Amino acid sequence: MKNRSHRRWLLLVLLAAFGAMNAVAFFHAWRFTHFSNEPGLHSPNPEQLGSGQKLWLLLTGIRNPKPLNGPTPSFPVETVTIASPNGPLEAWYARPDSGRSRGTVALFHGYTSSKSHLTHEAGYFRRLGYNVLLVDEAGNGNSAGFRTTVGYREADDVAAAVRWLNDSTRYQQPGNKHQTLILYGVSMGAVAIMRAEAELGVRADANILECPYGNMRQTAYNRFESMHVPGFPMADLLVFWGGAQNGFWAFGLNAEHYATQIHTPTLLLWGTADPRVTCAETDAIFAHLAGPKARHDFPGVGHEPYWKRYAADWQQQVQGFLPADAQ
Repeated sequence: MKNRSHRRWLLLVLLAAFGAMNAVAFFHAWRFTHFSNEPGLHSPNPEQLGSGQKLWLLLTGIRNPKPLNGPTPSFPVETVTIASPNGPLEAWYARPDSGRSRGTVALFHGYTSSKSHLTHEAGYFRRLGYNVLLVDEAGNGNSAGFRTTVGYREADDVAAAVRWLNDSTRYQQPGNKHQTLILYGVSMGAVAIMRAEAELGVRADANILECPYGNMRQTAYNRFESMHVPGFPMADLLVFWGGAQNGFWAFGLNAEHYATQIHTPTLLLWGTADPRVTCAETDAIFAHLAGPKARHDFPGVGHEPYWKRYAADWQQQVQGFLPADAQ
């Protein structure tokens, strides 16, 4: 009788602990996928925190204000609105100074970012003779909403931007039967491009993808690893609740799988010191890409723009991969 009572209490304790973990995971998942409408800075990256700060972050969740745009680019842009299933998106469109373009590069930013963070890259593509379209993905910058799904619903934004380019004949180069289209994405933006091509029928002439993560589950584990905290079972609970709150199966958000369905020529870029995207993930994505592909690793660079430390190398890799027959 005594043993039965102990087992009952143990079961109750285990159930209470499991319920508490789910409550914490639900709260963290909400904070991670929903931006707040309040001023302030985003919580620092986990690898930048001390032990006390990491504990506070685990208890309270991240500060996640909606990302804002910085200044407009130094080159002239037209602010346009693109209709997406996620709500109206704001984008900047610019032509090269030469007037006649070689094609268009559409640029998609990463998590907790905005289109203004890609103005350097866009400026380089303009100097090469391309039109550029910089897009605030849903919930970010001046686009509608306060939600992010870290690449899943953002794929709809990629598809919407491509439709806008195809349908907006005023932006087409007169006399060209086909406008070369290049999709450029960073981290979340790169995964959104991959899902858009694998599952939404988007077609481009080339992809340039910087540090896409392999799958959402591994990404959650990587974040715990960066804080030197065991990932199981909280990482799995975070992924589950993040998907449940936003209406999709987050365990299926998998760039390694999307790669098997991508036949577009793709340049994959990665930094060897990236704490959020592992070498194994990058190897798997590259191995699974079904079309022509190239890869370049930047030594000692983390989850950050590669051009800041390797400007000439980044330019060489990008320019060397662009379609030679772009008009």
